[in-house]
Formats: sequence, C-alpha cells, structure tokens
Amino acid sequence: MIKAHRAMESLTLDREVAHLKDELMPRYASLVYNGYWWSPERKLLQELIDASQSQVNGKIRLKLYKGNVIVTGRYSQTNSLFNANIATFEEDEGAYNQKDAEGFIKLNALRLRIAAQLQSR
Repeated sequence: MIKAHRAMESLTLDREVAHLKDELMPRYASLVYNGYWWSPERKLLQELIDASQSQVNGKIRLKLYKGNVIVTGRYSQTNSLFNANIATFEEDEGAYNQKDAEGFIKLNALRLRIAAQLQSR
C-alpha cells in the first residue's frame, strides 16, 4: 500500500511539498514513538501532513510478483500535475524557453569560474 500511495503522491504532489513531507515524517514518527500523541507539535504536524494529502487521489495499477510490488500504471483525473504537452522535447506550447536556463547555468557555474581563476594564478 505504501508503494502505491507514494506513486500517487509523485503524480499529484508538488516536488517541494513532497520533499517537505518527507522531512517531517521522521519527526512525526519520533513524536509518536516517544508517546507524544496528544502533544501540540504532533497535532500541528498532523495538520500539515493532512493538508499535503488533500490532492492525493486516483487509481494505481500494481503487479505483484514473487514478493515484489511493481507500479505499472497511475492515473489521477482531477489532480495529476503531469501534462503531456509540457513533458516533451517537441513543441511545448511555450511552457519553457531555452533562454531561461542561461542565467541559471551562469549562476551555478560561478563558483567553478572563481576556482579556475584561483588555480590559474
């Protein structure tokens, strides 16, 4: 069930929301393990987790084989973040402009250019 739920989350949750949820889950588990079920911090984390799950719905197709669970399909009619018109190397209806990457690449390479300048001295 966990594998199916995670597959649906990967289709319906924003990447940063999913990362935040993954960061919060160990803290949540620790609170429960240590007996803080009724604590305000556990209740607050529960509200955050519940809010993150409000868009997670759809259908999952699984294949069970020799103790393994394999996700073979997933579909969410109302909450899927996947858009085939954008997820392509072909025409993406203007969703992405290649020039947008230029500044990003220069900014991320800045530390490498500085290191190269220091080494060439």
